[in-house]
Amino acid sequence: MTIHRPATRCLLSAAVLLAALPATAIPRHERQAPTPVTAIDLSDPLVVTANAFGKSAFDLPYIIDSIGQSEVRDYGFRTLPDALRLTPGVLVQKTGHGQASPYIRGFTGFRNVMLIDGVRLNNSTFRDGPNQYWNTIDPYSVERLEVVKGPASVLYGSDAIGGVVNAITTSPYGYEDNPNFAGNVYFRGATHERSITGRAEGSYTTGNLGIVFGSTVSDFGDLQGGHDVGRQEDTAYDQYAADAKVEYFISDTARVVFAHQRIRQNNVPRTHQTVNGIDWEGLTQGSDLRRDLDQERQLTYAQLIIENAEDSFINNLHVGFSWQEQYESRDRIRGSMAQQYQYTNVGSFGFFAHAQTVTENVTWSYGLDYYHDHVNSGSSGSTIQGPVADDASYQTLGAYLQAEFDVTDRLHVIVGGRYNYAHANADSVQDPVTSNPIAIDEHWDALVGSARVVYDLEPERLHLFGGVSQGFRAPNLSDLTRLDTARTNEIETPSPDLDPEYFIAFEAGLKGQGENYAWQASYFYTVIDDMIVRFPTGAMIGTDFEVTKDNVGDGYVNGIELDGQWKPQDELTLFANFTWMMGEVDTFPTSTSGIRREYIDRLMPMTLNVGARYDVPDAPLWFYATGTFVDDADYLSTRDSGDTSRIPPGGTPGYALVNLGAGWNATDNLTITVTLENLLDEDYRVHGSGVNGGGIGLIFGVNWTF
Repeated sequence: MTIHRPATRCLLSAAVLLAALPATAIPRHERQAPTPVTAIDLSDPLVVTANAFGKSAFDLPYIIDSIGQSEVRDYGFRTLPDALRLTPGVLVQKTGHGQASPYIRGFTGFRNVMLIDGVRLNNSTFRDGPNQYWNTIDPYSVERLEVVKGPASVLYGSDAIGGVVNAITTSPYGYEDNPNFAGNVYFRGATHERSITGRAEGSYTTGNLGIVFGSTVSDFGDLQGGHDVGRQEDTAYDQYAADAKVEYFISDTARVVFAHQRIRQNNVPRTHQTVNGIDWEGLTQGSDLRRDLDQERQLTYAQLIIENAEDSFINNLHVGFSWQEQYESRDRIRGSMAQQYQYTNVGSFGFFAHAQTVTENVTWSYGLDYYHDHVNSGSSGSTIQGPVADDASYQTLGAYLQAEFDVTDRLHVIVGGRYNYAHANADSVQDPVTSNPIAIDEHWDALVGSARVVYDLEPERLHLFGGVSQGFRAPNLSDLTRLDTARTNEIETPSPDLDPEYFIAFEAGLKGQGENYAWQASYFYTVIDDMIVRFPTGAMIGTDFEVTKDNVGDGYVNGIELDGQWKPQDELTLFANFTWMMGEVDTFPTSTSGIRREYIDRLMPMTLNVGARYDVPDAPLWFYATGTFVDDADYLSTRDSGDTSRIPPGGTPGYALVNLGAGWNATDNLTITVTLENLLDEDYRVHGSGVNGGGIGLIFGVNWTF
């Protein structure tokens, strides 16, 4: 069983259930364009991310959430991170209006893994702490998101500490006996964002061949805050995206897929570090006159997918080759009028192979993956390197084996192991002591394991699950060589002598489902060992405090997640989710204080989401209301307390948000949705963000299929 985020579950339908099935399991003739919401469905969907191939979420020993394309469109989510904002255990921090970084079970940045159709978005330049890279995935090209919380160390890499999110993109639809052209047009407008987004998508199918292509254009204006903050200057930006996918069915059980994606963001401001930062609740304004980021990403891949092959040793196979380029540049003008420009360009070759052999007693899953990054980086402030080392490379190799079997009719076990290897080579790094160029050539490897169980307290209705998983993350190029801004008034210098991080995650929970209800509950505890943490050196570089890194972060994160929905009548659905989290880690709060245990950075405050949806009987109308209630975020680390352009003195105030919405299926092909966000016009900020959330505003959506 998976919970489709009850706070937005009101927007699900039979069409979303179809989207929740794995792409490898949807027959060609059943694929459809994004369709209007018509009803609630509590059926247990299949997911692919937790075991590499489709399996019932209820039977898997993980907390899993799924967000379908109809949810994204009908609820009016703006970006891919926004689509996760009501997921239990996830805090979506926003450094800027176009820069969001989900914290999953206390971890963000390179300690979570983002996949696009199984291809890793993560590369070796991803930073510690929040980063903006998940914003480079067009949410309107995604068929569904699957969120698997906790370490997925065996299948997708041991650096997936907080969790794995897999964005499964739209495939060709409308397969019929004759050639068929179909399509979808979507429009979204929002008053409080002063934004307009348009998406056009077409699909052509004939015989065994299918093609889908689309483009999305967005213009986001300055964001309007709540009743006191008002318009937040210098938050506007624009975005362009295009994508195409071709698939050819070799047989009923095998197909090849070719895809290309491209997205560009222009002049995305990091407002809180500029003179346009707001002074809400005692925040301090930055001194920069401008701090804008341009970002572009391209992904091209080829994949072979074989499923349910009979009379074969390998029953399921997924093989992929990919080439991905990620480019970012920053233009900064300080208050002194000094201008600084920097850029990073990463080209990544990737290969993965997932296979599965099903025997009478055991299901064996096995595979390997390899990624090679080549990095170029430059800066007007250094002749040696940019934000990370110039002329650098980083390689990772992993191989895994996992067995799934039944100990008894009710006790099911999944055990597995993974070998990880990482190699960093950088020829142009600025020495943090002498400022002379140095080189780095290091490698690390480790074995990690996972053991998880499911016990059927009541078959198909109530399951107890639990397990333990190891995590391992080798230092990446950002850890080793970063020469760039960390937090406000901080500059991070290279740390070439780092060791890997280690984690052990324990989890226990329950899942229940019936004809008119579904719920899941979990307690997790993650042990942190040798985590790489930033701390001040006591030195100044210009007007910024120097920070560096070391493996001093021993500690823990633990928490509770509750998630459920109930349908007392055919027309009415009630839903709620709750998150409580706590965590501490060792660090050096100051350059002279010595090591001390403090709260983890940007600890997620206690959060409750509730809501209801009502479907009008015998009419194509539905109405819903949701409420989000967030406690004060006042468990602060020393660095949180010092980050006064993002976190108010004493912590981020709690808040209550109320949203109302309605939808109308005007015809079989046309859906109109209206959402009134932040009905109370509350001034609020997600903890650790550099921009406030939107005030009261109207989101208007139109979805037309043909």
